[in-house]
Amino acid sequence: MLNIIQQRSLFYFAGKSVVCGLALVSLIASRSAVADESTNKLVRVVTKQEGESTRFFVQNLEATEVTATFELKLTNLKSSAGSSYTATYPANQMVEAFKVVPVNADKQWAYSYVNHFTIGSTSAVHDDSAVYFLPYEAGTECKVTQGYNGSYSHSGSDQYAIDWKMPCGTPIYAARRGMVVKVKVDSSSGGPDRKYENQANYILIRHSDGTVANYAHLSKNGSKVTPGDIVEAGDLIGYSGNTGFTSGPHLHFSVFKTKNGKQRLSIPVKFQTTSPQPITLAEGKTYKSVLPAKTVAKAHVPLPPVSASPLPEAKPVPPPAPSGPVAKNRDVKS
Repeated sequence: MLNIIQQRSLFYFAGKSVVCGLALVSLIASRSAVADESTNKLVRVVTKQEGESTRFFVQNLEATEVTATFELKLTNLKSSAGSSYTATYPANQMVEAFKVVPVNADKQWAYSYVNHFTIGSTSAVHDDSAVYFLPYEAGTECKVTQGYNGSYSHSGSDQYAIDWKMPCGTPIYAARRGMVVKVKVDSSSGGPDRKYENQANYILIRHSDGTVANYAHLSKNGSKVTPGDIVEAGDLIGYSGNTGFTSGPHLHFSVFKTKNGKQRLSIPVKFQTTSPQPITLAEGKTYKSVLPAKTVAKAHVPLPPVSASPLPEAKPVPPPAPSGPVAKNRDVKS
């Protein structure tokens, strides 16, 4: 099976990279097992030169929190955040992340960094009292072909994922109330080869506790929701498929939070079945869905935000205005 989204981006900066004091960073390299985000960037990094300081801003372009980890390599510079820095950035905001200043202002300086980023919050704490519904039509049955700690691919960030075998086009329902934060359904490619892992279609739904559910391998154009929609448990959200790295038609489901910009932590959850109490699903067994009854109109009350974790003094700011040219003795060619 697939790992959850994990982006890796490589950027190089020196004084020469700053144009009128403002540099918009472009994604150079990305890798994602759920989606190829290279054409749909999660964040934008902006720098502004102010005297001897270079300030770094992160603009989160997503509808939910994004966690980023910067790994800095500095020459004649010191960072306010150290050489490795992780923070969670709030949705649709620009936040100052850190700044670098020369150690010796009379000498040349340069910096480079790797920025890993992924959807989700490090501050999320799963509500273990939450019960999940089986995400297929009430009264129908599906077999768990790979469960928690599955030997084929459920390890690492996918340790607590579930795969249900089902035909392409099977209706998929929300397992828990939440807000749709990301949708990809433009792919028609899939197969038992790693070359397809960026081709998986998916829907990500953020819960009130900040955790995110991933519904993956959906069919092309197989979404009934868009980012920003509030869905209740049992609402139709899309249709299953066979896209991405997959050995056959199935639905992949997991709930996760972020550890840092490089890693996610999947979370074991319990499901309501025909059993009297919620249970942990077992690989190889078949379960009948018992979706909640829809007897009253939904209020669709917005979900509360999860606290971000940038530097203590960081706060949302407007895009920095262009500043004057950088002194020539600070310029270093990349």
